[in-house]
Amino acid sequence: MKNSNIQEEETNSCPSCGGTRIVSDRVTGEKVCGQCGMVVTDTVLDTGPEYRVFNLQEEDRRRTGTGYSYTLYDKGLSTVIKGDRDAQGNKLDYETQRRMKRLQRQDNRSKVNETQARNLSIAMTEMDRMGSELHLPSNVKEQAALVYRKALKKDLIRGRSIDAFVAASIYAACRVLKVPRPLKVISAASSREHSEVAMTYRLLLKELNIRPPIDGPYKFVPSIASKLKVRQPTEMLAVEILRKVNEKKGLTGKDPRGLAAAALYMACQENNDRRVQKVIAEAAGTTEVTLRNRYRGLKEVLDDLPELDVQAPVAH
Repeated sequence: MKNSNIQEEETNSCPSCGGTRIVSDRVTGEKVCGQCGMVVTDTVLDTGPEYRVFNLQEEDRRRTGTGYSYTLYDKGLSTVIKGDRDAQGNKLDYETQRRMKRLQRQDNRSKVNETQARNLSIAMTEMDRMGSELHLPSNVKEQAALVYRKALKKDLIRGRSIDAFVAASIYAACRVLKVPRPLKVISAASSREHSEVAMTYRLLLKELNIRPPIDGPYKFVPSIASKLKVRQPTEMLAVEILRKVNEKKGLTGKDPRGLAAAALYMACQENNDRRVQKVIAEAAGTTEVTLRNRYRGLKEVLDDLPELDVQAPVAH
């Protein structure tokens, strides 16, 4: 009966006879040629996990540390050289201790200078807090951390607020990745004022040459509809209204939030899913006047579509 720990491989060849029938023994860690018997190698690396999981309740027991990430101040690649004892707890001799201290000193010098490390440590902690509060996905956090590191490298943060740059970096990442997070919401989660965060964001756009895509009204419809708790057909009708208006080039030069709110208001009127203008305007972060103006603009474009012919709104 063939041993389950012995496996034949066809990918390597024997350096002695050129045979391709290489047998791997995972118990002894050897690869042997099946034709001439030569030991090709006696150091077989096991690339599998270093642990076994028998059920889903067991925790991940890998000891390789965290992965490479911009959201960690040291990118997850920090090294620590300290202590005067070996792995068995025995005290190191004097010469070994002296050599380890020299290695520790060289390791510290090879890292980022202390000022930048302290800055990143504070900034990444604040970014993690805001990311959790705003429910941001991991790719947005990575992008925001990358933007912040670029600003730090260009020495833009000197003499300015770290928290303001963190908030502005998060907003820039949301704009670039098309994640709907308004600046007011991000400023509310930050410890800095809205005006300061907005000014810092404009500075990032100018100095780092960031070119975020222009926001369209489509991406704001789901978030506004979720706040209003409207039915799914109403939300789909709002998207259809925007699509038809866009076909006639009626969305150009208008505030996307106002257009999304007006389309939702029109869809609510059509589906008898009544919502007052004030509630819709507050959910969209706009004003009732803007809502009514955008509504009239949408209605003018859609006048020739009888299935979307609704009455013009009046102030409540």
